[in-house]
Amino acid sequence: MLEAPLFDIKHNSLEDGPGIRSVVFFKGCPLDCKWCQNPEGKKRTPELYWEEKKCIADGGCIDECPEVAISFDFPDFIDRGLCTNCFLCVDVCPSTALKVSGNSLTVDAIIGEILPYKSYLYNSGGGVTLSGGEATLYLKFISGLLQKLKRIGLHTLLQTAGCFDYTVFEELVLPYVDTIYYDIKFISSSEHKKWCGMDNDLILENFLRLHKESLSRKFTFLPRTPLITNITDTRENVASIAAFYKSLSIARTTLLPNNPLWLNKLGCIGPAGNHGMNEEIGSLYPIARQEIVRNQFNEYGIAVDFG
Repeated sequence: MLEAPLFDIKHNSLEDGPGIRSVVFFKGCPLDCKWCQNPEGKKRTPELYWEEKKCIADGGCIDECPEVAISFDFPDFIDRGLCTNCFLCVDVCPSTALKVSGNSLTVDAIIGEILPYKSYLYNSGGGVTLSGGEATLYLKFISGLLQKLKRIGLHTLLQTAGCFDYTVFEELVLPYVDTIYYDIKFISSSEHKKWCGMDNDLILENFLRLHKESLSRKFTFLPRTPLITNITDTRENVASIAAFYKSLSIARTTLLPNNPLWLNKLGCIGPAGNHGMNEEIGSLYPIARQEIVRNQFNEYGIAVDFG
C-alpha cells in the first residue's frame, strides 16, 4: 500500500482556495526557495521540531538523548550535527515542545481524516487542497488521493511549483484536479537558480503546456507569485512576469505578500537566523508596495488578487 510523507493536515482553512478547505501538506521539495513559507516541508525525511515558546525546561529530553545532542548550553538547544533523529526526546517531552515533523500516511488514512469535515467543506463551496513542500513528488500517490476525493464529491486543488514530468502528470493527475495554483517566481533562469536553487526551464515549459490545456479542458489554472521585497518584486522581475502573462493572454494573477512568520519555523528545525535574506524579510509586506506591484501588472492589462 502506497504511503507518502506529510508534515500536516490542516482543516478549516480560508487561505488555500475557494470556500473552507482541508489542506494536505506533503513533505519534500526539489526547490530551495530562501523565503519558503513552510521550511519544514523542504526535506522528505522526518525532522525534529522544537518550539521554544512551549518548552517548560524540565530537562527530561536532555537525559533521554543518547547522542548528548540537547543542552541548555547550546545556542539553539539542539546540536543538529549530533542529532540522529531517533526522536526518543519527543516521547518524554511533557509540553509537546518537541515533536516529529513528518509522518507517512496512506491515501485511506488521509481520507479518514477528511471525511468528518466533508459536509462542512462541501456546503461552503470548498474542498481539499494538496500543498507542500511539493505534492507532485508523489504523482502516483496523489493520483489515488485525488480520485478518492472526487468520488466523495469534493473539489480538488493542487498548489505546485511546476517541477514534474508532464507526461506522467497529464495521465495520473490532470483528470482529477479541478484547480491548479501554479507558482511563477522569476522568468530569468539565473535569478531563479540564485534564489530557488535550480533553474526554471522545466517550470516554464510545464506552465506553457498547462495553460494551453486549461483553455480547452475543465480545470482552472491560476498563476501566483510570492512578493519578496527587493527579490521577486523588483520592477524588472515584475515586468518580465507581466509581459510573459500578457503574451499568453492571461488576464489574472494572485500575489502572495511575504509573511515573516516562516522565520520562526526556521529556528524550530535548525539554527536561527535570516539565512542571508534582506532586512525587510522580517517584516510584513508593506501595503503601499503591494499597490505599486498591482499597478505594474495592471499596466499590462492583468488583474491582481492578493492571497
